[in-house]
Amino acid sequence: MLIIENHGRVRMATLNRPEAKNAFNEALYDATTEALLAAAADSSVAVFVLTGSGDAFSAGTDLLEMAARMTGDFQAGKHGFMGMIDAMISFPKPFICAVNGLGLGIGATMLGFADLAIMSTSARLKCPFSSLAVAPEAASSFTFPRLIGRQHATWALMSSEWLTAPECFEMGLAWKIAPPEALLSTTLAAAQTLAAKPISSLIEIKRTIVAPFEGEIAAARERENAAFQRLMGAPANLEALAAFAEKRTPNFAGIDAP
Repeated sequence: MLIIENHGRVRMATLNRPEAKNAFNEALYDATTEALLAAAADSSVAVFVLTGSGDAFSAGTDLLEMAARMTGDFQAGKHGFMGMIDAMISFPKPFICAVNGLGLGIGATMLGFADLAIMSTSARLKCPFSSLAVAPEAASSFTFPRLIGRQHATWALMSSEWLTAPECFEMGLAWKIAPPEALLSTTLAAAQTLAAKPISSLIEIKRTIVAPFEGEIAAARERENAAFQRLMGAPANLEALAAFAEKRTPNFAGIDAP
C-alpha cells in the first residue's frame, strides 16, 4: 500500500494502490501519516518525497468509502484524512511531491503543502469539488490563490476540469516538469541537493517560510470543513455519488431548479 525507500538522506514513499489509481482509503491515509511522522522524527532523514505507482499519483479520496460514510458502513482509521493533512502541514523538513500521473482531489490539493512539486509532462491534475457537489479541502481555498493567483485558483477549484502539467508549471503549481522517464531522477537530484545541507538549517528555513501562513491555513480549513459538512449528504452530493456509482453524468440542473 505504501512503499518506503531510502536514498541516502532522502526518504521516498510511493503510494501503491494501482488497482484504485492510488486513491486514499483510510488505510492509506494512516500509512502516509505514519510515514510522515516517522520521517519527521528520524534524524537520518533530511527530505521526504511522495510519489505514486503506475499511471497515477493519486485519484484522491476513495469514493466508495465516501459513499459508505453516508450509510454508516464505515470504519474510520487512526489518523484519516484530517490526520494526514495535519502531518503534511506540520512536517518540518523539505516535502517534495513527484507527480507521476493523474492527481484528483487530495492528489492535487496536497501540492499546496509541498515545498517543491515536480510533475511528469504526462501528468494532469483535477480538483473535482463542483462535480461532486462539495467544497474545497486541505486549505486549498487559501494555498491555491497564494500559489497561482485568484483567477487560476478559481478555475482550478470551481471548474472540475483537468490541468495539464505545462499549465500547472506556467501558473506556478509545479516547480518543474520532466519527461516521465526522467521524473524520479529529476526529483531525486533536487532532493539530494537539499539533503546535502544541514537538517537544522533546512528546518529553520522552512519554518520561517511557512510560519506567516499558519493562521490562514487553519482558518481556511475551518471554513472548508464547515462548508463540506453543509454540502455532504445534500441532494446534489447524493446525486453526484449515485451518478459515479452508476457511471453516468450527474443531473444537477434538476436539483438546483426552484
